[in-house]
Amino acid sequence: METYQLFASVYDIFMDEIPYEAWIDFLREIWQKEGVHPQRITDLGCGTGNVLLPLARAGYEMTGVDLSYDMLAQAEHKLRQENLSARLLAQDMTEFSLPEKADCIISLCDCLNYLTEDGELSAAFGCVAEHLAEDGLFFFDMNTAYKFREIYGDNTYASVEEDAAYIWENTYDEEDSINEYAVNFFLRRPDGSYERTEEYHYERAYSMEEIEQALEENGLCVAGVYDDYRWQAPEETCQRICVLAKKRKEKTEEE
Repeated sequence: METYQLFASVYDIFMDEIPYEAWIDFLREIWQKEGVHPQRITDLGCGTGNVLLPLARAGYEMTGVDLSYDMLAQAEHKLRQENLSARLLAQDMTEFSLPEKADCIISLCDCLNYLTEDGELSAAFGCVAEHLAEDGLFFFDMNTAYKFREIYGDNTYASVEEDAAYIWENTYDEEDSINEYAVNFFLRRPDGSYERTEEYHYERAYSMEEIEQALEENGLCVAGVYDDYRWQAPEETCQRICVLAKKRKEKTEEE
């Protein structure tokens, strides 16, 4: 089954506690701190458009990239409802192609953790470097090993809404740094009965050293590291790390 095929239809119901607006406010503070005014923004792993839409609403020229056609269909529906425009591309983050360079590329809500195979993170960063304007910014967040190990661990979560419910089981393999999500969805049919479907999702924990190495391999460098959208350095108990990266400046002979 394609990742997020069923979850796309109920994604927003179960993710309504995510502080998207606060994340966008932090992103704007980053731009202000860096003294940049981006116009073209690309959202990697845009999903149903919960970050893309507010930015499109604010007048930015948005491009959304996501591997799931179902998630993109939800985003397109929202755009039409508000009469907003954005370019939506059904592409893999490890080999995406944009028609023009972006002033800022973002990837929020741990999308990059879904790159679980060796070399995939570096491949994604390579695409970012290729499609980022010379003075552009790359901002992303990732779930940490601490979160997978101590918060998710081998725990089970459940949520019940009016027309849907899920049971979410986690298994973290510390040796491979892979967290498996086994999610059972129960969606109400028109006749009042429920349909059960199961999906499996996988995320990989990356150390800051691995992230920096993958950036460096592709001509990018770290310009800032933050603890879960706060203006402070990550602590040992950091659950979501935020990274600001830029293209590495080549040294001139005078330097």
